Amino acid sequence: MAATIAVPVPACSNRKDSMSGRYQNGCLYREKRKSGPAVWVFRYRDGEHHRKEQLGTVKQMRTRSDALKACEHLRGNINRETKSLRTFGELADHYTTHELPRKTPYYGEVCAGYLRTWILPKWAAYSLSDVKTVAVESWLETVTLSPGTKAKLRNLMHAIFNHAMRWEFASANPITLVRQSAKRTRVPEVLTADEIGALLSELEDPWRTALYVAVTTGLRVSELLALKWADVDFAAGEIRLSRGIVRQRIGEMKTEASRKPLPLDAGLADVLTQWRASCPYNQDVDFIFASPDKKGQQPYWPNAAMEDHIRPAAKCAGIEKQLGWHVLRHTFGTLVKSQGADVATTQALMRHANVSVTMDRYVQAVTPAKREAQSRLVKILPFPRVSLVPKCSHAVNGMAASD
Repeated sequence: MAATIAVPVPACSNRKDSMSGRYQNGCLYREKRKSGPAVWVFRYRDGEHHRKEQLGTVKQMRTRSDALKACEHLRGNINRETKSLRTFGELADHYTTHELPRKTPYYGEVCAGYLRTWILPKWAAYSLSDVKTVAVESWLETVTLSPGTKAKLRNLMHAIFNHAMRWEFASANPITLVRQSAKRTRVPEVLTADEIGALLSELEDPWRTALYVAVTTGLRVSELLALKWADVDFAAGEIRLSRGIVRQRIGEMKTEASRKPLPLDAGLADVLTQWRASCPYNQDVDFIFASPDKKGQQPYWPNAAMEDHIRPAAKCAGIEKQLGWHVLRHTFGTLVKSQGADVATTQALMRHANVSVTMDRYVQAVTPAKREAQSRLVKILPFPRVSLVPKCSHAVNGMAASD
């Protein structure tokens, strides 16, 4: 057992400071290790439990004064954290501070928006014990949002109460039994093969190639724009996925299933080869759809690309459907299924972690089946082989960066 030399600053109190909400100082001491230099340790109470934090080695903090300085910030955090949480608003703040930093920045922004706009105005002042299952369910019925978004509000509140249980602020999760369906109230828009052909004819590169890749692979826009040339293995006939990008922030893939490689049909490989030969950023380390305005260091912004290029082109092509990047993913899933792919193959190509998502929205497969399914789709979506002049002027500087 490691020997310790206690240096109380001041001595620990036996009072249940964290349960009463009183300020606690904790205690600081040096702890010898079996190997390596001794470390400074800060010990404090968290409810009924003693906890300790390692501040650093005595080489990093040579004097007790140095260690005390390191304690100050930690002590302040502890006194904010360990006081009894009385309201849902306080719990939400605790969750935001401790749990959201573990998530992607975009997810954190979305959750903060849901809390600020919908959840906290209703529930912030409620004591934790007054947040009841039926009350939350009744509230969700009055919220004027889509079922899918209301399900996200429910799931966020569930995650917050799970956080409370983990920190022993609550003994049960009242949201567990809250019923909220995420079923769509309307069928999402999809494009037909003819509409895709007309749209491709109205687009110039890079948007023509970007749209073609999207509708023949089913990639999410965050995955599409994060692609680099090194991710495309022309020899093996695969696209390997390892990252996503949201608001120009690189992050991990959505799920484990999302990281599975996609087949690269010969026709799609030919389209990408042509684009690589003509685009200014064609090295392995470059983004496939790199923005010239950012000197290739970032890809294009998806929303601006859709607003300034793809939707105007769709209008010129006579397409009146409400077009968005996710419509292209829905289109891919629907067309693959219409070409005879079974549910397992469609799920594998869509890279859904749960087959129910594929079944609900689009109607583990072996690689040959996935290749065949993609090849059938590529055959019905011919890519324009010549540099076309759009029938009407619609794009805002076709090659300009959309940011």
